[in-house]
Amino acid sequence: MFVLSFGLLLSDYMSRQVLNAVFPLLKAEWLLSDAQLGSLSGIVALMVGVLTFPLSLLADRWGRVRCLVIAAVVWSLATVGCAVSASYGEMFLARFMVGVGEAAYGSVGIAVVLSVFPVRLRATLSGAFMAGGSFGSVLGVSVGGVVAQHLGWRWTFGVMGLFGLVLAAVYAVVVTEKKLGPATGDLSGTTGRGAPLRTLLPRLVSSVSVICAYVGSGLQMFIAMALLAWMPSFLNRYYAMPTAKAGVVAGVFALITGIGMIAGGLVSDRLCRTVRARTWTVAVCCSLGSLVLLTAGFRSPTGAPQLVLIGAGTLLSCATAGPAAAMVARLTPTAISATAMATLTLANSLLGLAPGPAVTGVLADHMGLLRALQVVPLVAVVGAAAFALGRFFYEKDLRRLDLLPEAHVRDLEPQP
Repeated sequence: MFVLSFGLLLSDYMSRQVLNAVFPLLKAEWLLSDAQLGSLSGIVALMVGVLTFPLSLLADRWGRVRCLVIAAVVWSLATVGCAVSASYGEMFLARFMVGVGEAAYGSVGIAVVLSVFPVRLRATLSGAFMAGGSFGSVLGVSVGGVVAQHLGWRWTFGVMGLFGLVLAAVYAVVVTEKKLGPATGDLSGTTGRGAPLRTLLPRLVSSVSVICAYVGSGLQMFIAMALLAWMPSFLNRYYAMPTAKAGVVAGVFALITGIGMIAGGLVSDRLCRTVRARTWTVAVCCSLGSLVLLTAGFRSPTGAPQLVLIGAGTLLSCATAGPAAAMVARLTPTAISATAMATLTLANSLLGLAPGPAVTGVLADHMGLLRALQVVPLVAVVGAAAFALGRFFYEKDLRRLDLLPEAHVRDLEPQP
């Protein structure tokens, strides 16, 4: 069940990110602007952000396996639709449907996985499952670039869509609702299925610090997704790499993003084992580090040193994801923890995944892609400020919400 769920997550992100590998080909064939290319990428993330919450609630009530299979079929057929698109408008509609299909897979998929494993393995399984997003992005960009160069961009979408349809069919046969345990990952955020939403939603934004965690995480996602979407084009334009090579190299940068997400969580847990408030400091340092390294990288001359600096900045750009998720979980009651994660996903999508590629494309049309990528890291200034503000209010919010931990684990810095 884990392998199939992980495989569908790979398909999810491969179908989402394969577009980035064929940006140069679409631009040349359809004479698209960078803003139009960015919108084809951003519309998927926008639909994921808008529909994640309601579709997760629907799946929890109607049947998680049934919803996952339908979702996989929808995004796979929509990806095949991209392959037969004859114009920008048709491609935009197909990408819109890709976003509709992928909207709830991450949150519902992890609920399915957690329902069949012991509680003691939840953290490990959560990290391993979410890493599938980065690996899927790597495969989507790398494999997509190779297929596009040898068979054309239409076959690239076709291969990704067929892969998803095969996995969905196998999933429907192997995984059934009866095999799942209780809804441990209840995405309604309730301990029962009938609790009214009006009593739960206010708890998701009940403190300044949790709102800062949402905002800081979303803004760092803006940077990471802008880099992920435009790195193949950057390598193609400024390093004269062919589509296949640019896709493979960009895939390495996507892999670095995933490694940064895992490493950020590990470092945060290691340094904040007894004083969890230091998690905010880790997030601030990662934000400022990405600002410095990416700014220096995109202002350096082309060559290996530039790519090393950009790679280091990419590593830190999304390293805040783990600390932000930890703070959201800490600042919301256990009864609505899954809904809090869905809200964090919503913030990441609306502040980062959707606008990151699109806004970068608009900037590139006006000032050139290189100049746009020099501007994008400035978003980290606001992200770092949000995390710093969250740290300032953290102690007050914990005391006001009566969420202080037991005596053997401190959330606050020791007082002199």
